[in-house]
This record gives sequence, structure tokens and C-alpha cells, in this order.
Amino acid sequence: MRFTLYPLGNEAVVVVLGETISPAIHDDVVHYYQMIQQADLHYVTDIVPTYRSIAVYYNWRQTNYDEMTDLIEEILNQDDSSNSSPQRRTIHLPVCYDEAVYAPDLAYLAQAHQLTEKEVIERHTAPFYRVYMIGFLPGFPYMGGLDSTLETSRLTTPRAHVPAGSVGIAGAQTGVYSVDSPGGWQIIGHTPIQLYNPNSEDPTLIKMGDWLTFQSISKETYEAIKQDGRIEDFVEEG
Repeated sequence: MRFTLYPLGNEAVVVVLGETISPAIHDDVVHYYQMIQQADLHYVTDIVPTYRSIAVYYNWRQTNYDEMTDLIEEILNQDDSSNSSPQRRTIHLPVCYDEAVYAPDLAYLAQAHQLTEKEVIERHTAPFYRVYMIGFLPGFPYMGGLDSTLETSRLTTPRAHVPAGSVGIAGAQTGVYSVDSPGGWQIIGHTPIQLYNPNSEDPTLIKMGDWLTFQSISKETYEAIKQDGRIEDFVEEG
């Protein structure tokens, strides 16, 4: 496996595994991210995977860049296994696409692409999305796999408040707001499932490397899930 290491300031080593966004490169990211995690390196404060790289943060008061690169190279070079795609969880996320209540930009998006609102929903719920990384907000998934006919630019003027659970499109990406936040994504639906719970032992529902599907539900089902739904009911283990 070829990789490149370079410093990020004086407190991180970046492991670059490719130059493009692709499922194959991201399989390598997942694989080597897990290897570095399992190695339990001394002085490591955080490990952050992205589309094509991994940033390994360390306590610069206790070690240095050269020592960390030696350790990371040793870990990555000892792996000679063929890297097949690991088994992963699939999150089946229920979403209400009701325009009047939860989808303020659905009509605009449909008109912009000369589609009916039903066609937008069908195309949004059809793919299995790969979760490439978590960022922007705690638990916010960046996903690949959006139907190209739904690609839509961000709002010209971002909203001051987007409720947690809002499902949106921005450019070639779709995502779900995990907490209340300002934002400029085109909002086309809302999920009753809580993606981020800071009081939980495992605060984020969706992880890097997961797969995700959106399932269209009615307002009645939305309310029922919000009242009585269990997160476990929507998670399919590898």
C-alpha cells in the first residue's frame, strides 16, 4: 500500500492514501484508520479520517513528528493483507418529505430540475449512500452517492437556524443536520431520529464507513417514531 506522510502544524501527522474521492481509496482509509486505532499509540490525542486521508493528532509536548511518523510507518508497513471492503453497518433513516412542514426547499429543487416532488423523493431514497466522513457538526455525515440529477447549489443566503434532523442537499452531497445550526443546504425533509446525543456513552449514531439509506415516511409515522421509535430498529449490523 502506498501512502504519503506530512506534518500538520506541530501536532499532527497526515496519512494521505490517494488524491481522489473514490470507494476504493475510502476502503483504505477505513482499513488503516482501524489499524492505527487498534495500535493504541502513545501520546495520540485524536485520529480523524477524511475522504482520502487520516490525521493523527499527538501531544507535541511528549513526542515529535519524527517519532510519530516512524511509529505510523511501522504500523502501516506491517499490513500485507489484501484490503477487501470490510463489513459495515447500514442505517435505514426514516425521513418525512412533507413540504408544508419539513421540506421548505423541496418544491424549488423539483422545479429547478424539472422533476415532480415525488420524483425528487424517489431519486433521493433510491441509493445506498457511503458515509465518507463526519464533520462540520458533531455527528453530521458527509456522504457519497447522490443521484446527479439532484445536484443543487447551496442557498444564496444561508438560514440563521436549521433544526436538527433536517435533511438537505448541497452541490453533489446530501447530509443530515445533527444539531440545530445555521446552514445553507437545500432542506427537503426531516428525520425523527436523533443523530447526536452528548449525554450518551456513544454520542453519534452515524459513523465513518457506515452505509445509509433514506426511507420516506408519512407525518403520522414520523410522529409515532418520534414518540416510541428505538434507534436500534433502524440499524442493520454488517
